[in-house]
Amino acid sequence: MRVFRDITGPSLAPHGCVLTIGAFDGMHRGHAALLARVRERADALGLAAAAISFEPLPRGYFSPAPLKRLSSLREKLCGFVDAGIDVLLLLRFDAALVAMSAEDFVRRVLVARMGVREIWVGADFRFGHDRVGDVELLRAMQGEGGYELRVLDAVSVGDGERISASRVRGALGAGDFAHARDLLGRPFAMGGRVVHGQRIGHELGYPTANVRLGRRVAPLSGIFAVRVRVGGRCWPGVASLGVRPTIAGGGEPLLEAHLFGFDGDLYGRRIEVEFVAKLRDEETFADLDALRAQMDRDAAQARQLLAGTTIASGVPA
Repeated sequence: MRVFRDITGPSLAPHGCVLTIGAFDGMHRGHAALLARVRERADALGLAAAAISFEPLPRGYFSPAPLKRLSSLREKLCGFVDAGIDVLLLLRFDAALVAMSAEDFVRRVLVARMGVREIWVGADFRFGHDRVGDVELLRAMQGEGGYELRVLDAVSVGDGERISASRVRGALGAGDFAHARDLLGRPFAMGGRVVHGQRIGHELGYPTANVRLGRRVAPLSGIFAVRVRVGGRCWPGVASLGVRPTIAGGGEPLLEAHLFGFDGDLYGRRIEVEFVAKLRDEETFADLDALRAQMDRDAAQARQLLAGTTIASGVPA
């Protein structure tokens, strides 16, 4: 996949493309359906499969509080690759883009920059200054732009409500991982590279693989039963996601995972932590002995929840 950031320049698909547009946070089942249709139509027409997305996310740009993200930029890019997208225009969502009219966006970005021949969006798609651009405007400009508009029916999970990133965030915040999995089409997971920590977990008998979140704000926090993928293997474990109030006093958010039965060095390696069940919220304990006692209870509960599964035994997934 080729990735571009500039809004101006020569056509990125000189022979034409089938295109979709969106924030694509979390790559849920609605996103997957849209990208699959783009890939399918691009193959049928002999054109490039293309997408336009944004960083930062539009909702995060306008929000007074940090947006809780379902996926990191890396995870989003991997989702586009897995969907078979050939060309991605990853636009900087800034004041200049916000001020661009919907008509200019069609002419300058969709037509001139992308060479679009077919556009796929959802019925509620909005774009351009003050979000005045919509399906009707795209339809009205088909003749001028030389493209055809296609609208994908809403994707739901049996309750009749459209799948959205907001619904996924709500499910995760409520600890409903089964519903989040239905919306995403896969278990919710967070990945990253393991870094050195304070080694307090090791001193307490629970060595952890630590992943920094950077500027990402996670959509959930607390203590969880997890499965951790390392290379081609999955290990059962228990994880903390938050600010570690007893140890760090509410400092930098961190994802810490203890892998049951694992004995090895993970520093510098990438891991993926799949969240299976929430055990409790973060708490502040009087001392490390009280914290260790609670960690013993958390580990026992996580083992019980994960027992009996093939993945929980640490065999290849």
